[in-house]
Parts: sequence; structure tokens; C-alpha cells
Amino acid sequence: MYHLILLAKNETGYRNLMKLCSIGHLEGYHYKPRIDPAHLAQYSEGLICTSSCLGGEVAQHLLHGRYEEARLAAERYRTIFGDDFFLELQDHGLLEQKKVMQDLLKLHRETGIPLVATNDVHYIREPDAAVQDILLCIGTGKTVDDPDRLKFSSSQLYLKSPEEMGRLFAHAPQAVENTRIIAERCRLELEFGRSILPQFEPIPQGMTAGQYLAELCRNGLEARYGESPEWLDPDRRRSMEERLNYELSVIERMGFSDYFLIVWDFIRFAHEKGIVTGPGRGSSAGSLVAYVLRITNVDPIRYHLLFERFLNPERISMPDIDIDFSDIRRDEVIDYVVHKYGHDRVAQIITFGTMAAKAAVRDVGRALNVPYNEVTSAAKMIPHQLGVTLSEAVEANPDLKALAARQPKTAQLLEMAMKVEGMPRHASTHAAGVVISREPLTQYVPLQEGNEQTALTQYSMEHLESIGLLKMDFLGLRTLSIIERTLQWIKEQTGREIDFQQLPMNDPATYELLSRGDTTGIFQLESPGVRRVLKDLRPSEFEDIISVVALYRPGPMEFIPRYIQGKHGEIQVEYPHPTLEPILKDTYGIIVYQEQIMQIASRMAGFSLGEADLLRRAVSKKKREVLDEERAHFVKGSVSQGFTEAEANKVYDMIVRFADYGFPRAHATAYGVLAFQTAYLKAHYPVQFMASMLTAVMGSHHKVAEYVDECRRMGIAVLPPDVNESGVVFTPVAGSEGSPALEAAAAGAESDHAAPAEAGAPGGKVRPAAAQGRSGAIRFGLAAIKNVGTHAIDSIMQERRSDGGPYESLMDLCRRVDLRVCNKRVLESLIQGGAMDSLPGHRAQQLGMLEETINAAVKWRKERDDLQLHLFGFVEEVNWEVEYPDIRPYTMTQQLELERELLGLYISGSPLDDYEEVLRELDTDPLHYLQELPDHSEVIVAGMVLSSKTIVTKKGQPMAFMELDEPRGEGRGRLVPRSMEAVRPARSEGQPRAGPRQAAAGR
Repeated sequence: MYHLILLAKNETGYRNLMKLCSIGHLEGYHYKPRIDPAHLAQYSEGLICTSSCLGGEVAQHLLHGRYEEARLAAERYRTIFGDDFFLELQDHGLLEQKKVMQDLLKLHRETGIPLVATNDVHYIREPDAAVQDILLCIGTGKTVDDPDRLKFSSSQLYLKSPEEMGRLFAHAPQAVENTRIIAERCRLELEFGRSILPQFEPIPQGMTAGQYLAELCRNGLEARYGESPEWLDPDRRRSMEERLNYELSVIERMGFSDYFLIVWDFIRFAHEKGIVTGPGRGSSAGSLVAYVLRITNVDPIRYHLLFERFLNPERISMPDIDIDFSDIRRDEVIDYVVHKYGHDRVAQIITFGTMAAKAAVRDVGRALNVPYNEVTSAAKMIPHQLGVTLSEAVEANPDLKALAARQPKTAQLLEMAMKVEGMPRHASTHAAGVVISREPLTQYVPLQEGNEQTALTQYSMEHLESIGLLKMDFLGLRTLSIIERTLQWIKEQTGREIDFQQLPMNDPATYELLSRGDTTGIFQLESPGVRRVLKDLRPSEFEDIISVVALYRPGPMEFIPRYIQGKHGEIQVEYPHPTLEPILKDTYGIIVYQEQIMQIASRMAGFSLGEADLLRRAVSKKKREVLDEERAHFVKGSVSQGFTEAEANKVYDMIVRFADYGFPRAHATAYGVLAFQTAYLKAHYPVQFMASMLTAVMGSHHKVAEYVDECRRMGIAVLPPDVNESGVVFTPVAGSEGSPALEAAAAGAESDHAAPAEAGAPGGKVRPAAAQGRSGAIRFGLAAIKNVGTHAIDSIMQERRSDGGPYESLMDLCRRVDLRVCNKRVLESLIQGGAMDSLPGHRAQQLGMLEETINAAVKWRKERDDLQLHLFGFVEEVNWEVEYPDIRPYTMTQQLELERELLGLYISGSPLDDYEEVLRELDTDPLHYLQELPDHSEVIVAGMVLSSKTIVTKKGQPMAFMELDEPRGEGRGRLVPRSMEAVRPARSEGQPRAGPRQAAAGR
């Protein structure tokens, strides 16, 4: 394969270039894109071709002394491109280039093919060669000290000036002149700001897209409101119909009817297939059209949402309907769109990961071979703040600046990291973006290989939007999968079908749960900070949930106390003007939502809602000239409505203050619906809900431990995995009387964890945590056990469901399962994780006899197969059972440690069980909450010290780094010198001991 340079002269060339680039990535070799001469000839129109660098075909032949082959290659390219083919001259100071250049000049003289002088550009300025070197090291995983690494042997790969190029190629002035000629031939002009919407099909004969959309909407309006009091009230009904007609007229005028039909169609497909979709996201929930088409599931009339915040008739822009799907079924919807509109018209969107500040420091540190501890010290001083730059970090942190001044190597590290910061690090698929085109996408954007079903655009999202392609976000939301599983289990176990549309939004049990801050697993309301707000607020209506979702963000948080005081009547609610009370009453005089700004501008200044949205957008940019201009506009409008200039200025100042803080009410309402639904399920169906939560986080031992702890707090028994009862995932155990799981849970409720059985006994079970009166339990899934793969689980479950029924012993299991997938390692993990506790023998016995049992099972199966082959029957005459070894069971400590290793948490108990009363009195803080707390917060943490490393500070004082383990997970902390002596008795590794109250470690 050879290099080749292609340049687009015009739009035809640009489209051919995109086609060639797409062919190279989609049809070429997987490890490196390529195109063949036939494709090159087919799509050559409008292109200029140059023979490229030393990697080009002509140069490669010349470099290896194959002059005739080089001439033939050059003639072949001239046949394809005519006068638009040039021989490239380069001079980066390399001997190979000087040798090839002489032959290229000879080839030019013999063939008449024009020359062009070029220079490879890998960086802008010559000193940046060092940065390029570092990037090569990062990309190849090498260090600058590695003599065998990939390295450019020239520092001349920068953007040279015309004067430099003229001096470099003084012997070939025509080659330099031809660079100007090529530039003049390239006259490509791209059109931006248009929309290239696909046409929806099929549309009923004789109807336009707009007419079909209107018909669907009018039918949907009656379906949504047909039984409601609003529909029976003629005036309310007329008002709804007027709003629907208004929205439809705006959509038709903007040319977006096809867009809404496309979204309606794939949402309809999702619903028909039982794929759960979200209630809405972003401002689209403010559209009545979207609601009656069931694109969204939030009533914009009931919740006073504004269409103009979504689609402003006075500002033409593409609508943006982002859809949430169940994260485990999202791909089904994308596949439907691909098949409907064509593989060549649908693609997912590429995104480029860039080097953030911390990553740049660590990557450059590795490349420069800076000692790991020095790199880590510098990286830790960079704030955990989204978007923070290295220069900002150095200015904000005097310690980091002092470290750079003290250590030259660190200074060099930071200087180089600042140069690579922000550069692309890798390409990947956008988490949600899908683009749909009217024509083959290669007309507008080059493509590359994506997944098996869908190609990937080579342009990122912002560029796709600028050329007018339709971008949609198909988002996978884990919460929807949690809800979907929960509803399925409720139906299977209780026969009830939950219809959220019919649920009372004032359900007392739900608001009691929220008021307790009992929100582990509740969408958007799970963090410790939100819990504190909910406890203080004591929400009593859905409006409170909407407000919490909108307020709990940086900026508006400062108004939360005032909101709470207003709700509980502890302060006199004040309004900037009495006429604004209807707009601000629900938020106690505080502007919480962007829609409130629009309503205020409409009420006071007489703006249309479209004008009011333009004001909101303009003011949020905080540009002085814009603020002054909009103030004059607002005041003039307010005065014409009968308000004084002073009143208008006062309200305008309030708008400016809150413009940055305002949150889309439509988005807060839609996500508030999900928060209410998850809270409702947890309040009324806690076992099914928590089982679904645990299933959703099976890949994270930390989150599993957190949710298991929550189950225990709620009194729900979390039963260990069991080869005779467990499914793949966590599953709720129905509360039917006589269930073995519930009998075990009841037994656990009566006493603490049982001690291991005596040596040699076939039992030795450890009872599960107490159920505390709940009528159900959750069974661990087999997939949650480390080293147990899907094929092994399939074999275990398939045999269990067969005529053989539940497994009766370890030998029975080994005889029946496929030992190729259920190998020794898998079986060891099942035993040590407690999944064979329901079979005879304690864990140490089962492990001790495992190898002999496997061998016996293999022999038994071979003999059975041989006898069946010859005699067409098999009568078992030999006793194949393996005796249980006479060995002691694991101690509780050993058993718990194995569970922690294989399950990620303790299931039979906890090393801290003996301190349960002490911990309850102390009301300890979970380690995973600490990151949510403000710096210097005083907390009480409890855990077993897994490791402790003591160092001496530069002042000669001892300091320790500790790793703590608690039932809910692990945490790392730092003991500063002043705390060392106070906690010395509690620092022994592996020995849980009570310690005094201390500041949060590592804060």
C-alpha cells in the first residue's frame, strides 16, 4: 500500500473524495484503510492528485532503484487525473529525499508531468517537534529513552513560510509556483445552515407529510384527553385544539413535519416491541404535538410547559428531540431505523476524546520517564473540576506552582503537558448520536467502520449539524431498564400490571419515602446532598420534585434554603411585582425555570413567547452591549404595558441574575416523572425494585455492596447465590409461604449468623441476614460471582430445568453439567462464593473433594457413553460417590474473605458484626458518601484496616495512608500527623477496632 494526496477542486471533487474515503474505511483492509486503482478512476472527477511523500508509489519505486516502475506508475496516475496530477518534491533534510528528488526531476523532464513543492506538516513551528515526539511516545506506549521507538528523524515537519520554501527549492521554481496554481484550482464552497431532512415514508396517498402529521395528532389528542375533564369542558377543549393547531402550523412552516413523523415512527416501533421509553428529555416535553404522538409522556398543559422553549417560531433552528430508551434494548431501535431508511443513509456519530489536564500530565509523565511518585504528586494537585485547564490549575494551586519551581523535571512535565492538553487522544462512538440522511450519507460526510449494523461518520456532531444533517440522540437510560424489569417481576409475582399514567401523583407512601431521604436508587435524587434537601423540604406534591431536580445544581443551590422556608411558611414570600405572583407562586418568589423568565417577559413587556425566548438566550450570554440593548427593549415594552421604568428595571435585574441559573422546566418535569416512578416502586414494591437495582449494577462491586447494604437496612434478605435457585441476575423471591428462600430469611430473622458446622458434617450453612418482617428476599445471581461465565451459567440452569431437577450433590452436578465450560476454576468459585451451600458438605469439604469428584464424573460419563454405545443401555453398578473429607470448615473470617473476593462483598456476615450496636449508636457515615461532602466536614467512619502505609513528612512527622473496608465497600484515606497518635490503636491491619471521632480522611 502506498500514500497518495487527493485535493477537492469543487463540490464534485469533494463528494468524490468523501466516497473514496468511505470506501477505503468500509471496504478496505481492517487494519489500514485502502482504495484500489479502479475506485480511484471511478471517482476521479474534480480531484487533484499529487504523488505524495516517500511513502508514495512513485517515490517508493525510485527509492529502491525501480525507475521504470516509477515511470509507469506516474503515467497511470496521469491517465486517471490528466493535468491534475503532480509529482511531489519534498526536502526535510533527509538523504533519501535528495536521492528521490533527482529522479523526480528526471521523470518530469521525460514525461512532462508537472512538479509541486510540498512540506509535510505535523506541527506549526519548528520547536514543536519535541511535542510531536512526545505524542508519538504516548501513541505507541514508549518513552523518550527507548532507542527502538518510532521517531521522526527530522525537525523540519512544520508549516514553512513561502520564503523558506522558495529558498529550499530555488533549483525548481516552477514547483513552488505550482503550489499557487493548485490553490487557485481549489474553489470548493460548502453551503451551511440548510437542513437535509429525510422524507418519511409511507404517507397515505393524496396526503402531504404535514397533513398526515396533523391527522395523527388530532387522533392522538382525543386518545390522550378523551376521558379527561378538560376534554369535556368545551372551552378547555377548544384551547387545547388551538394550541395543537398552532404547534402544527409552526412545525409545517419550518419544514419539520417529516422530522416529527420519523421520531413518531421509531417510538411507535419501540412501544409495539415493549421497549420502555422515557417520559421526555430536554425542552421537547413542552410540545403538545410530541405528547399526543406519545413521543413524550409529560402533559405540557397540566404542567404549564411552553412550546416556544422547544421550537421558537422567531428563531429557525433544528428541533432537538432526544429520546431515552431502556439501555439494554436501545440497539433494537437503532437497527429498526437502519433497516427502514437504509444502511447507506443511517450512521452513528464519531466523537473524539481529548487529553484533559490530569490525563495529559500522566501521559506526558510516562513518555518522559518521570518517576511515578512525582507524576502522581503533580496530578493530584489538579482540581477534580470538569474542564479545568493546567494553566488554571497552576494559578489556582500555589503548591503545584511551588512544586514546579522546586523540581525542574516537574516543571518540564507541566510545560509539555500544557502543549498536548486538549489534543485528540482517541476516536470512539458517540454515546447516543445517530444521523439520518435523505440521500446516501457519502454525499455529505465520509464514513468509517462502526459496529456490525451501522457505519460511523468521520465528522463529529457539531460539524454534522452545521451541514444540515438530521442528528438524533438515542440514549440508553439504565433507569428505564430498572423500571422495565421491576414491572415485569411485579406482574409475574403478583399479577398486577402497573400503569403509571393511572397512578395518583399525590401517593402518600411515595412522599413519605422522599421526606425520609430514603432515596438510594431513586433517579436524580440519590446523592447525600439531595437527601438532606428532601429531609428539610419534606415534599408533599409533584411540584416539589420538579423544583428539587432543577435547584440542586451549582448556582441555584444557594436558593434552596429560601425555597424550603417559603414552602413551610417560615418567611414571607416576596415577589418583584404583584402581577408576577401567578408565575412565581409555585417556586416561592424564586426564578427556578427558564420558562418563568419567558413568562415574565411576556407578562410585563408584552413580548410574544418567541421574543421572550430570544431575550432569555441573549441575557444568559452576559455580554454588556447585549444586556444594555435588551434592557432598553424590555423596559420600553414594560412601560407600554403600564409598568414604571423603576419596576421594569428591578425585574430586568432579577432576570439577569437568574438567567444563568434557570433550568428548563420541561426537562425537570420529565425527569421528575422518573424520580416519582422509581420512588413509587421502591415504596410499594421494594423487593422487586431493589432486585432490579442490583441487577443493573452487577458490573460494579462497589455499587452492589451499597445496594445490598440498603436492602438489609430495609429488612430485605439478600440470599447468597445458589446453583439450585439462582438465575443469571439478581432475582426477587416471591413471598409465597413455604419458599425455601423465605424460610431461610425467616430463620435469619430469628438469630444472628450461625457458626460454621463441625468438621466432617455435610451441612455447615451460614444463615442469611435478617429479613425484619419483609415478605420477600432477593437471590444473588450467578453472574455476580467472579470467574463464572455465561456459558457455565447456561449449562447449570439448563440441567436444573431438565428432568433431573435440582442438584442433589456435588457429584450429581459434576455428572450433569458441561465440564468444558463448568471447569474446575468455575466450580471452585461457585463453592467459595457460597453457591453450593444447599448441597451436602461445607465449603472446605466441597473444595477438598472437587478434583476427585470431577475425575470420577468424567470416568462415569465415559463408561456410560461406552456402554450405551455397545449395549444400548446403562445400568450403574459402581458407587461413584466421593467421600466427604474429614476437614474443618472455614473459619468465619476465611469464609467472609472468600466471599469478598468472589462476590465483591460479605454475604454471610461482616467483620464488623460484633460492633453492630456500637456502630448503630455512632450512626456512621458510609465511605462512598464522603466524596459528596464539603471539605473539612466532620464525619464518623468505621471499617477494617486492609492496609496501612506510614511515611515521614518533610517536617519529620509521621503520616499514614490507609485502605478501609466496610460492608458497603472500600475507601482510601490519609491520616495527617495530628491524627496519627489518636487513632494508633485502631490501625492494625485486619483487626476491626473502635476508633474516636475524626475528620474525613483525605479531605
